[in-house]
Amino acid sequence: MDVPQTRVDWRSKGFWLPGEEMSAGDYAAARPSLFDGGFTWPLMVLRRDAAEKNIATMAEYTRRHGLDFAPHAKTTMAPGLLAAQFEAGAWGMTVATPNQALVLRRLGVERVLIANEVLDSTALRWLAQEGEAGWQVWFQVDSIAGVQAAWASGGPVRVLVELGHDKGRTGVRTLDELEAVARAAEAAPGVRLAGVTAYEGQLQTQQEVDDFLDLLVAGVKRLQRKNLLGESPLVSAGGSAWFDRVVDRLKALPEAARVVLRSGASVTHDDGYYRERTPFLRVPAEGPLAAALEVWAQVQSVPEPGLAIAGMGKRDAPVDEGLPVALTIRRVDGSESAATGVTVTKLNDHHTYLSTGDVMLTPGDLVRFGISHPCTAFDKWRDIPVVDEDRRVVDILHTYF
Repeated sequence: MDVPQTRVDWRSKGFWLPGEEMSAGDYAAARPSLFDGGFTWPLMVLRRDAAEKNIATMAEYTRRHGLDFAPHAKTTMAPGLLAAQFEAGAWGMTVATPNQALVLRRLGVERVLIANEVLDSTALRWLAQEGEAGWQVWFQVDSIAGVQAAWASGGPVRVLVELGHDKGRTGVRTLDELEAVARAAEAAPGVRLAGVTAYEGQLQTQQEVDDFLDLLVAGVKRLQRKNLLGESPLVSAGGSAWFDRVVDRLKALPEAARVVLRSGASVTHDDGYYRERTPFLRVPAEGPLAAALEVWAQVQSVPEPGLAIAGMGKRDAPVDEGLPVALTIRRVDGSESAATGVTVTKLNDHHTYLSTGDVMLTPGDLVRFGISHPCTAFDKWRDIPVVDEDRRVVDILHTYF
């Protein structure tokens, strides 16, 4: 895939470039430190070593279990990280919207799964045109209306009928509905039914996940018995919390099925939501993953005992699946210590409230925070420094949200 050359300037949040512009390559070639005055706070960075190890871990995991990997690009929408995943052996990429599919098409990604329903006639016509030009792209259908919209695009389009679960997101709820939508797709001119897809990530217990994935297997076999799927259907599942169960339960599929795992948050992992839910807690010998994102913010005020205010807010760090976690304190003199006893209690747009207990923080100190849920972190930053373990910049990621 193509990784566009980008530039950093006054529009790049966290970079201090009030009157100049530089190519990202030239900026990184100088290997500046985060703390030499070229950055301002807050600043989100990606730890190179951790991200590279995560990418290698997931590549080896999917190879070991005979799965194809199409990680969810919506987590990062960063060409540099997508390219690294392809270099490690990714089969394709997953997106959530036609707009994200357009970005990946322009980046030269050859295979894209749209893990969502598409009913926008403008987007569907474009998908049909690109499919006719040779692009491999699939999207989901879970209704007769969805099949009719796909047919109206003029084709050719590849679709995956989606199985869902009660109280879940999209997807038919029964195997009878799965068959009905599959029959409609099989009969629609210009529509090719390529397989079945599902998402188990909203389920809470292993038993619920296993039961749902077993139903997915039963649905695939049923459609094959009814001659609605070929011998080698594409079967896709897998968020970042239960992919070990996907491996275990989808072993029951026919051997010729192509199983595509879509886990996206694994590329950076986190210090919150996925740290507590990673499948490698259940299968530790197959992991681990490490948190690769951190946000540095400066203590702005210590207005009362036990309270400090840091200059980081909801525009800088995700809060939808848990608050950031204070990890390290860097004093004005450059010394560092663990932020043990410092707890984030809430965030405003641009302020973080810290309960400090017996820890003494001083205005001007820096705090390193881990984040929870990377899928809502990258979209807050246009340009993201990639740092080595000495926190010197070795690359810059540009995001396309």
